[in-house]
Amino acid sequence: MSDHILRATAGENTVRLFIANTRDTVEQAYEYHNTSPVMSAALGRSLTAAAIMGSMLKSDKDVVTIQIKGDGPGGGLTVTSNSRSEVKGYVNNPNVDIPLKPNGKLDVQGALGYGTLTVIKDLGMKEPYVGRIPLVSGEIAEDMTYYFAKSEQTPSAVALGVLVDRDYSIKQAGGFVIQMMPGAPEEIITDLEERLMTIEPVTSMLEKGMSSEDILNILVGDREPHVLDRIPVNYVCNCSKERVEKALMAVGKKEIAKIIEEDGKATLHCHFCSKDYDFSREELEKLLTM
Repeated sequence: MSDHILRATAGENTVRLFIANTRDTVEQAYEYHNTSPVMSAALGRSLTAAAIMGSMLKSDKDVVTIQIKGDGPGGGLTVTSNSRSEVKGYVNNPNVDIPLKPNGKLDVQGALGYGTLTVIKDLGMKEPYVGRIPLVSGEIAEDMTYYFAKSEQTPSAVALGVLVDRDYSIKQAGGFVIQMMPGAPEEIITDLEERLMTIEPVTSMLEKGMSSEDILNILVGDREPHVLDRIPVNYVCNCSKERVEKALMAVGKKEIAKIIEEDGKATLHCHFCSKDYDFSREELEKLLTM
């Protein structure tokens, strides 16, 4: 089954749910960045969160970016999504390798450390919306839960997971976000809270072959789940030589002349897909005339 987000409501539209299956997308990120297992988990969870937040955007031109800056060896990461849940991202230090937690799980918090999580929403306004919170756990799902409550005043439950195989490829990846709408009855909130306390990890459900609809039914039971749509999720980097050239021109002609004098050429690297763009002396000299 290709990557997607299932959008649904339940409890007579008092609850909205987003259930994501993102294995291929996270695998693509792993292949681009050759991340260690713990950094694959950090990046994969964040890409899944960004894809879900992207599916909440209203306009085709809207973009959401999640940045994590921490004091751990992983340093941090940046992921971004548009309203079509086309995501891309990178981690600062892809090869960080630290011991597993006592329970045998990957120690994402240990890799990222303590710091801040920033959400930037470019909604076509003069200024983007920026919400910033301290990392409450560094495990990302709990941090996103705190972000929704603190910055968007939306009571939410967030689960994110990445299961890394022995050869470091991605076995499973996915997550869900449940949000309470204003006026949600207390008994529905209590019922959901009780279900969330006993539910198994998302990756365990995916590993058993459960579909997004199966997970939806486990989450809401007989609370009248209603599927709205299914949005494809893809890893898409829109870099090109033309875009990189514009970035190079933005540093200014003085800096380009300095590059020509010192190196005679330039190589620019795309953080999102690890592609290198080479500029010869002739190409750089041409930029000076533009």
